[in-house]
Amino acid sequence: MSQIVVAKNAQGIVLAAENSAIQLDETGREISLQVNRLLPLTSHCALLAAGAPEGTEMGNALKSFIQGEKLNDVQELYGASLAFLSTEYERFMRKKCELLPIDPIHQVSFILAGRTEKDRTMPFRLYFLWTKKKLPQIDGDEIGHAFSLPRRMGLEFQLNKMCKEDAQPKEILKKISEGIERLKSQGEVGSNLSYAMITQEGYQSLKP
Repeated sequence: MSQIVVAKNAQGIVLAAENSAIQLDETGREISLQVNRLLPLTSHCALLAAGAPEGTEMGNALKSFIQGEKLNDVQELYGASLAFLSTEYERFMRKKCELLPIDPIHQVSFILAGRTEKDRTMPFRLYFLWTKKKLPQIDGDEIGHAFSLPRRMGLEFQLNKMCKEDAQPKEILKKISEGIERLKSQGEVGSNLSYAMITQEGYQSLKP
């Protein structure tokens, strides 16, 4: 599973994603791919697609849908994204099961990140959209401060502490980058990575 790390506080959100994926061909053979897992949706919102590479296709379809609906507030996007991605995932699973048996490699999950104008005390939000109950239904949970997939509890603990202390996004970005570099040195993370930040000024792609 490709690595994803996110963190947020009242100052903003920091996002990191490893852009590799594995796909099965029609014979069941694994194929390595490079995909863009970090997708800006609006000026102040983004989506991280984890799991099967088709998640990025679903994310791009969601982006087109959101632009058509002219949504920008992350709290409004959350409900719309759950409904839209559930439909897309069900369609994907139905198509896959015609060719291959259900496999964990077919699972997808998403992290929705963005800013809301409806809560001045907590303007930045993170939501984990995943198959919490059963396939192919997608449910959602709000993320407190920090989260990673696969889970990296030591890094999450450090990020949670920094976020609660209201650290600046650039400091949080540095900590995430250091954590990913350690994983890279251990051969657990590849070299194709994307970083981004969402602050009051909006979404910004980064090179730490």
